[in-house]
Amino acid sequence: MALRGDTILTHPTYNKGTGFPLSERKEFGLTGRLPYRVNTLDEQCHRAYDQLKTRDTPIRKNTFLQSLKDQNWVLYYSLIQRHLKELIPIIYTPTQGDAIANYSHLFRRSEGMFLTYPHEDSMEQDFLEQTRGRDIQLFVVSDAEAILGIGDQGVGIATAKSAIYTLVGGINPTKAVSVALDVGTDNEELLKDDLYVGWPQKRVRGADYDRFVDKFVQLVRKHYPHSLLHFEDFGVSNAKRLLDLYHDQHAVFNDDVQGTGAVALAAVMSAVGVTKTRLADQRFLIYGAGSAGLGIARQLRDGVVKIDGVSASDAKRGFYILDRHGLVKESLGQFIRAGQEEFARPDAEWAGVPTDGNGEVGLLEVVKKVKPTIMIGCSTKAGAFTEEVVREMAKHVERPLIMPLSNPDRLVEVKPSLANDWTEGRALMATGSPFPPCRQPNGKEYIIAECNNALIYPGLGFGAMITEARTVTDTMIIAGAQRLASLAPALRDPDLPLLPDFADAPMVNFEIAVAVAEQAIDEGTAGVPWKKGEVRERVKAAQWQPVYRDFVYDPNGAR
Repeated sequence: MALRGDTILTHPTYNKGTGFPLSERKEFGLTGRLPYRVNTLDEQCHRAYDQLKTRDTPIRKNTFLQSLKDQNWVLYYSLIQRHLKELIPIIYTPTQGDAIANYSHLFRRSEGMFLTYPHEDSMEQDFLEQTRGRDIQLFVVSDAEAILGIGDQGVGIATAKSAIYTLVGGINPTKAVSVALDVGTDNEELLKDDLYVGWPQKRVRGADYDRFVDKFVQLVRKHYPHSLLHFEDFGVSNAKRLLDLYHDQHAVFNDDVQGTGAVALAAVMSAVGVTKTRLADQRFLIYGAGSAGLGIARQLRDGVVKIDGVSASDAKRGFYILDRHGLVKESLGQFIRAGQEEFARPDAEWAGVPTDGNGEVGLLEVVKKVKPTIMIGCSTKAGAFTEEVVREMAKHVERPLIMPLSNPDRLVEVKPSLANDWTEGRALMATGSPFPPCRQPNGKEYIIAECNNALIYPGLGFGAMITEARTVTDTMIIAGAQRLASLAPALRDPDLPLLPDFADAPMVNFEIAVAVAEQAIDEGTAGVPWKKGEVRERVKAAQWQPVYRDFVYDPNGAR
């Protein structure tokens, strides 16, 4: 049955508010439900932005925008597109972390799909209730065990991630679904919170967990075989494992593992272009070896292999990984977590190097011995890159690349302004959150590149989706990273940032989508019979734009 009257005004997909023209107001029974004046979308955005500016904190701005999204999708996406650089940090990193941490207390309206462990028997019915008859191209799924900076949040749902796919990737929001796999939480504060909206039990693990996740994945494969399945915020024990498990079964992507690695690879490639060296010449120190740190290590290693043509065994010799037990070396034994073993260093390399009371090699000692050219932080340990560490690195490298990527910004390993001062302005830098420019000794300002996954994952995903790729290959991801690096302002002027400005994210992700789609066609991964020459126009035609469409009332159900 067609939407009409109050029903259409409360449906965010179709609601235009005061933007309904007079003809549609008459057809849909809205004349008496709306004030006289018909507003353009420009006028509505102006009004909404004025309202937004009265909110005095990021979290209040976040809740205002969420409320707007619940009312009118076109207005929500159009407003943010017009103020992209200003508002992405409000709906995404870093403010979204606070919103998720307070999800149960801020909860107003359900959004997305909630699949809960006690209701496993009805999962397919629950799945089909929201998806039946829909052309869904994207599922963004999370079990919320490892939300960066705030950890286990139980029932957190990755709606912001889906919104970014639309805002900068061009995905039609009606074709995307955010899914929460609620398998409990080990967060004691949530378990004791009477307002917690999730299943208040300890996390399910082992075979029961795997069965529950697999049931969901098989539903996606059964009903939407050409969709992209995006894994988000899974814990370190599951993220890479699930990615590997389903890699050859479906088009799957994990942003924490692959997206973080891809954007980091692009920043590093840009820095290598500035220093006129090769990836294979670098000495990589990665501080923090969870899903993000290991994902970056693997992506950089794969980049070295593909771009510089060295073997995987030779490539990984340039990597030094540190976790909570210091340098990951072979003698750590049981303390080496899954995925770290491939980067474990031989103990013989460290004979005579000072250790702490537990026999562990710390960050400063690794820097002294290795003399890294690139230092990447994914630890969420604020201030870990101390003055002594940074100055020691800068002694041996003319243009050190320092990338404190931890989010939110209060957990950053070093503030860029300090790293800039301690290296006399020689450091190339990229961060996970936005930071103000740094003043150089010559008086110039150095703009800090924001190493934000949103610069690449929407384009990667769109390129995979539009070609109906059977799998998301490493070469597709590297193709996207290479295209992003090629757009770096630093390649034109070394004093400019290592990555494009976030205000240019839609253009950047369009180019990435084209590169990924072309690679999928080249390697035979694509499920569509296209030629490379038509990809650019295909991508452009498929991108959704937040503008009001004309509606026609049909009492038989057409809109």
